[in-house]
Amino acid sequence: MALTSRNFVFGFIGAAIVASLVYVTLHTDPVAVDLHRLTRGPMQVTINADGKTRIREVYEVSSPITGTALRAPVRVGDRVIAGQTVVAVVEPLSSNLLDPRSRIQAEAAVREAEAALQVARSRVREAQEDLTHAQREYDRSKALVERGVASQMRLEDSEQMLGMKRAAETAAVSGLEMANSALERARAALIEPGDAGGDGEGSCCLQLTAPTDGRVLEIDVISERPVVAGMRLLSVGQPDDLEIVADLLSTDAVRLDLGDRAIVERWGGDDPLEARISKIEPSAYTKVSALGIEEQRVDVVFDLITPPEQRPELGDGFSVFLRAVEWESDDVLAVPLSAVFRQGDSWAVFVAEGTTARLRRLEIGRRNTSFAEVLSGLEAGETVILHPAEEIAEGTEIEALVSE
Repeated sequence: MALTSRNFVFGFIGAAIVASLVYVTLHTDPVAVDLHRLTRGPMQVTINADGKTRIREVYEVSSPITGTALRAPVRVGDRVIAGQTVVAVVEPLSSNLLDPRSRIQAEAAVREAEAALQVARSRVREAQEDLTHAQREYDRSKALVERGVASQMRLEDSEQMLGMKRAAETAAVSGLEMANSALERARAALIEPGDAGGDGEGSCCLQLTAPTDGRVLEIDVISERPVVAGMRLLSVGQPDDLEIVADLLSTDAVRLDLGDRAIVERWGGDDPLEARISKIEPSAYTKVSALGIEEQRVDVVFDLITPPEQRPELGDGFSVFLRAVEWESDDVLAVPLSAVFRQGDSWAVFVAEGTTARLRRLEIGRRNTSFAEVLSGLEAGETVILHPAEEIAEGTEIEALVSE
């Protein structure tokens, strides 16, 4: 009897040990997971890009003549008034210094022109004398014809001669004017730099005034230097009349429309700024990325909507970060992209039902960098598993590590 009881005790202990080993072998600890509870709220799909500010309307002041631009009377940042503030002074091109040979030739040309002028004056006097004689002959012939003493042919000859002498006198006067002009041109060749100054200080120079109200943005010619006609001297504009230009991938630009709003961040201020697309360039260009890949880029221009009073520090050429809003809604059920994965031809997530993971297929719509729009398969209030590990499957026991 005692032996039987002992065997029973040993058998029970052995069975307990075996059961413990089986339990330890078959039982696994719950998988620690991060959870996220789904809610409805606003969602945006944006196209992000780096941009640069620029003044909308820049006016350039160029030299209208070839000459010497004097030292700039203004500095960068100076406020100017349209039509009043002198922003540049240009002195006309001065004559060159004459070397000995050129001076001798110029002086000889002056003497030659003076002699030609005397010849022209003599020809004028000669032509005037001939014209006076022809006029008298015509008057005499006319009187004789009226008395019947001379023939009509004599009168016609006298009239013809009078016309020829008048033409000769006109030609002689024109020759005199040509000789005067030639003499002035020859004398001008002898003018030295500084000999043709104006009546007073600054009267020899061309003063250029500001084309618009604003500030001086850039000065190309500060110190005195020679310039040619059409050369830019400086630029003027309104520093607070800004727009933003960003180069986007052509595949991103086609997803945007004129009037789409954008959020301007990282411009230096605490609050983001508002902007809207005002222009999408019709032509793209090739740009090599930092990775050496050729990309087709399109310039997109944004108008700043935020008043200048709220961005006084923002200026021309400043760097900003843009988030152009392609799509947005105020009431969307969104799931984190970190919870979504491909399951065959569809999308799926793991939903936490208590301490058990359940596989759920779903349909998603628009996506941004963090969330996807849920079209079907999930409801608000449900909890999904973030970053599901490989050991998680349908029915896996889970333990919440972090809940968002």
